[in-house]
Amino acid sequence: MLLLLPPSEGKTAAPDGAAPVDLEALAHADALGGRRAEVLAALARVSARSDAADVLGVGTSLAAEVERNTHLASAPAAPAARVYTGVLYAAARLAETADAARADDGVRIFSGLWGAVAPGDRIPAYRLSMGVDLPGVGKLSTAWRAPLGAALDARAAGDVVVDCRSAAYVAAWRPRPRTGEWVTVRVVRDVGGRRTVVSHHAKHTRGVLAGHLLRRAGSPPTTARELLGAAAELTGQVIATEAGTGLAYRLTEATLHAAASRSAPATLELVTAPTHR
Repeated sequence: MLLLLPPSEGKTAAPDGAAPVDLEALAHADALGGRRAEVLAALARVSARSDAADVLGVGTSLAAEVERNTHLASAPAAPAARVYTGVLYAAARLAETADAARADDGVRIFSGLWGAVAPGDRIPAYRLSMGVDLPGVGKLSTAWRAPLGAALDARAAGDVVVDCRSAAYVAAWRPRPRTGEWVTVRVVRDVGGRRTVVSHHAKHTRGVLAGHLLRRAGSPPTTARELLGAAAELTGQVIATEAGTGLAYRLTEATLHAAASRSAPATLELVTAPTHR
């Protein structure tokens, strides 16, 4: 299994005094190290400009985070599993996974700055999305495409790629057809027979699935059918509880939908429904 996650917008900075990032120690340093150094330097230059917020596509309220981009090479670093925060990561609890080697082998977190990192890779908190056209580098999803192919094509071959990323990160790397199985995860909420996608709820459910795949007993799935079986183990379990109302949502169904074409992914659909606990 190769589980692909998006980064989180929110990031928790490492404690003061922690050692800085070591580019040579990050996953796939041979394939991604050169591009990482290039993007890191370009981001520092851009973040020092008066129009940095506009170039990076962020609001003025994030000025402190943009300023931090100017000295990331010396900023304190921590495991990516702790730096990335937000709905998906709170549900996945990657930092609590007992088998760190399993997580570091099976999970890649995509990033506009780092390309892709393992949960245990030590990185500083930063502000840069994959959709940015970074002066000196270009559109990041395009700039990362060849290096990510060199890093991940062989790793994905003969395995199942479980894709929880958003479209901007999919644009940076897509599994090659016929080298393995590629499955995206779609989450819908069923209320009275009407199924809808709710962003916050979907992120949380993907996080629950990610944590389950990493902590369940037995070997990780290596095919789409095995992935479906692993996801179905969550059927009947409470996936989320709404703050305020206390309304619980259980997973009621997991279904695998075939790919629409040879180059498209199959879809693992997870259906949740409200229930009284």
